[in-house]
Amino acid sequence: MPAPLITPESLHQRAGRICVAVSGPAMFSLAAATLPACRFLEFRLDSVPDPASQLPQLRQFLSEHPEVTAVATCRRLPYGGGFTGTAQQQIDILAEAAAAGCQLIDIETETAEELGTAALDTLRANGAAVILSWHDFHGTPALEPELDRMAPFAPDFRKIVPTATTLTEALQLIDLLETHGTDGRLIAMSMGFRGTLTRVLGPRFGSLFTFASPEGNAGTAPGQVSLSTLQNLYRAESITPETAIYAVAGLPITGSLSPRMHNTAFRESKRDAVYIPLETDIPAELLAVVDRLNIRGLSITMPLKETILPHLTISDAAVQQMQTCNTLVKIAEGFAGHNTDVPGIVGPLQRAIPLSGAKILILGAGGAARAAVFGLRDAGAHVYLLNRTHTRAEALAAEAGVHAIRREDLAAHTFDAIINSTPYGMRNQTMEAPIAAEEMRAKVFFDLVYNPVETPLLQLARQNGLHVIPGVEMFVEQGVRQFTYWTGQPAPREAMQQAVLEALS
Repeated sequence: MPAPLITPESLHQRAGRICVAVSGPAMFSLAAATLPACRFLEFRLDSVPDPASQLPQLRQFLSEHPEVTAVATCRRLPYGGGFTGTAQQQIDILAEAAAAGCQLIDIETETAEELGTAALDTLRANGAAVILSWHDFHGTPALEPELDRMAPFAPDFRKIVPTATTLTEALQLIDLLETHGTDGRLIAMSMGFRGTLTRVLGPRFGSLFTFASPEGNAGTAPGQVSLSTLQNLYRAESITPETAIYAVAGLPITGSLSPRMHNTAFRESKRDAVYIPLETDIPAELLAVVDRLNIRGLSITMPLKETILPHLTISDAAVQQMQTCNTLVKIAEGFAGHNTDVPGIVGPLQRAIPLSGAKILILGAGGAARAAVFGLRDAGAHVYLLNRTHTRAEALAAEAGVHAIRREDLAAHTFDAIINSTPYGMRNQTMEAPIAAEEMRAKVFFDLVYNPVETPLLQLARQNGLHVIPGVEMFVEQGVRQFTYWTGQPAPREAMQQAVLEALS
């Protein structure tokens, strides 16, 4: 007798809400390595030249691991897979996979349209439930019609996977889930980095489950994140409608360490909260997402730090003075804007030297320099600006009431601290060093560059006997202030710093 078909309830009880997709010649090794962290696996049979040759090994693996809930997929080439055979050959392979012990079989809507309901019946006869799936690797068209295409075949589960080229398209997917996911039989997420929010939050809005990649292995779809990222960083399996959502927004943010830092802070402080990346440079789009998802607080990066200003209800003195905002807090009337870059710089330096009356040289005249100039000036320091383009230094110095200095005049000065606010030292950065060893006439050197942790200028300063402050201190300090603005509670600073250092290493 065929095994009973799996239900949403039995699937969650048996397997959870994260399915790890394994592929390639090493798919069974990857599957074994994924256990016991996850017992829900998708075997991408179309990822090898001869999918049928994998069936004996699939049967053996599932026999040895009866705790596994398995999905078999053999997607055809025209629909985003690697299988070059016919629709009937695809069904024959997947029927064997069902007989081998796979409880779920994924086939494309196009296969069902070509072969009819008999194809689904063949798979069910071998004990598997059928997921009818549709993918778009280029964008997000209207999604309702794709569900309508599936309806005549009465699949056990439906899977909709477009690509989010914008956050607005990711919201289309969320809307679909809220409208059609109430019965627990819809699986939906958006591919691409801008679809990350749908992978993390999808189950909260009605997706039966979400997909992850194995550790140390590329995913089977664009934007797929690793199992440990979903389980440990985002704590995706414990997200509920009550979970508070926070985010980092800007363009680009693919390499942002903020999700790692703030999700660690939420975990350490035992808060029911998650922090996600939102990639956009359009304030109106960002605010639509914030409103739709009820996001309670955000970190703002370039280029939104200035363009978000007209949308603030209130702002603190630092925002008003610098005309840049890096932190949003949702309030009843709208948004409160803060700038934690200033305390991010002042705080670590203040722990090293008294700032009142201190003589401080700032290298650079960009946004980070601006935060340093105003913050240190207000703390009572005597600030000097050195920039490759002297006119920019003069303009900022005149605005803030501090000093601009030329490089040839450095020899006449000794400083209490030097701060590097230029990009020099960042990975793949080719600019000339803004200062030489013999010009480091100071007690303290603070490099705002934090990736890599050990920059060329920090190494040079150490060799000269200066006390050094790495850029990680600034990054963590500003994050600590953000956490407190959002929660009203002290932040777990040590855990946040450790998370950032581990990520950078």
